[in-house]
Amino acid sequence: MSRSKTHTTRIAPSRWIVRFANRISRSGTVLDLACGGGRHGRIFLAKGHPTTFLDRDCSGVEDLSGDSLAEVISADLESHDSWPLADRRFNCVVVTNYLWRPILPRIISSIAAGGHLLYETFAEGNEAFGRPRRPDFILRSGELLDAVRGHLDVIAYEQCVLQKPSPRIVQHIAARRP
Repeated sequence: MSRSKTHTTRIAPSRWIVRFANRISRSGTVLDLACGGGRHGRIFLAKGHPTTFLDRDCSGVEDLSGDSLAEVISADLESHDSWPLADRRFNCVVVTNYLWRPILPRIISSIAAGGHLLYETFAEGNEAFGRPRRPDFILRSGELLDAVRGHLDVIAYEQCVLQKPSPRIVQHIAARRP
């Protein structure tokens, strides 16, 4: 089984992302950041959204190379000083299970006027359940709220324990640029 099939069939999309996906305008552009197998970007692509898939290893989305609405960008966000998206703006930026604090301001500034941020990743306390355990990759209490304050309007926010596919503590946020 190819990596992309593994990513798209074994790991269900985040309920949080699915919950807010219909808020994005029909022709709105989407960025699936640190996309892995593209499980979230594929939701938007299936709805007809032009979707950019960005990851340092794009093998999980190589099957999308012939799709005219899909753009695949290979970039290591943690080792380059340059932001691979320049001044591009998206109607929706989706990030799950990924945290690299130095790029949080760039992620937020890549959201177009009226656009949305849908973000979900591990939070303090997750160490009790497994990886990640390093504080570098775990959000502090309220950190997503602090990151968007003054830039985006919060639609919904939670820090909670999720049980599926395995127990973990996450923060997730849905926010919109006015």
